[in-house]
Amino acid sequence: MDKAQVIASVAGDLHTSEKAIDEAIVRATTLVQSMVGGRAALKVSPVVGADAQAKALEAIAALGAARQAMVTCHEELAKDHRRMGYGVYAGQDNKTPDTSRPPTTGEHRLRAV
Repeated sequence: MDKAQVIASVAGDLHTSEKAIDEAIVRATTLVQSMVGGRAALKVSPVVGADAQAKALEAIAALGAARQAMVTCHEELAKDHRRMGYGVYAGQDNKTPDTSRPPTTGEHRLRAV
């Protein structure tokens, strides 16, 4: 494997990992929604299933922490990529800048206010 293939392989695994965590968050939040909806449909007390719901919410918080760790991993790999002189984007020729993407500030996270 040449450098470009190794870099592309690592980038692909990184994106797959990020996507898997996002999917797990979606599935876990769907579970909580289902638990709340099921309890309402059965017209049972909010106390029923409260402990299970709390544990599911703990799992979502842990997935959020895992997501943040993966974002940090991504940022560190990007720094290493540039530091080693491989350019900003994998496969990009350093002599010809990529004009198809607008310049960014490096901050890509959205925050709810």
